[in-house]
Amino acid sequence: MLYFIGLGLYDEKDLSLRGLEIIKKCSEVYAELYTSFFHGDLKKLEELSGKKIRILGREDLEEKSSKLIEKAKKENIALLVPGDPMIATTHAAILIDAMKKGIKTKVVHSSSIYSGIGETGLHIYKFGRTVSLPYPQDNYMPESPYLYIKENLDLGLHTLVLLDVKAEQKKFMSINEALRILLEIEERKRLGVITAEKEVLGISRLGSDDQLIRYGAVKKLIELDFGKPPHSLVIPGKLHFMEEEMLNFFRI
Repeated sequence: MLYFIGLGLYDEKDLSLRGLEIIKKCSEVYAELYTSFFHGDLKKLEELSGKKIRILGREDLEEKSSKLIEKAKKENIALLVPGDPMIATTHAAILIDAMKKGIKTKVVHSSSIYSGIGETGLHIYKFGRTVSLPYPQDNYMPESPYLYIKENLDLGLHTLVLLDVKAEQKKFMSINEALRILLEIEERKRLGVITAEKEVLGISRLGSDDQLIRYGAVKKLIELDFGKPPHSLVIPGKLHFMEEEMLNFFRI
């Protein structure tokens, strides 16, 4: 059996009891920590479960996942994932490959940015397409995230913007960097999507004791120190009066 187990939003304490029980009965346990920032301590999880946890890099998981699947033919193998296991397409691809080969699989869900974002007061059913914002590369800046945000706004929908993560380089995009990138694209496109006056939400370390949620004009948020990662950005669409009321608690 191949288990995909969510570690939750912040640290090892977010792991479910079901997930811990399964880890204890697995022959081998692996963890990938490159798709999102994980504040937890795997050593503590090893003490709780009595299992050695091997950390997999991007290449190990994306190019050598067949070895993991082969092991799962005869043993119980667990793959631990920050947030919820099925958010990243990498894990979905491994799940499909395992199912094609007749390997039994089980997904143990956990909290993720998609559930935690409800704490902002924005209605989940009013979110449109999620946007991933990458770092510019070699003087090339993809404009598709900006255009997807515009599509959502045209429909009155909110946009969750996931910020680039390069865990192996210890590089995690901040809200400030994200806003500067979007403003630079705005300067070129001039469609009025992200302006200095546009009110947006900046969110850091959601689910932790020191989480930070701030709402206000881009020109204000871009100067704010949001602290350690992970960071996320939300571009609100048309607001219901209850959403407005909740957002006012986070206004700067």
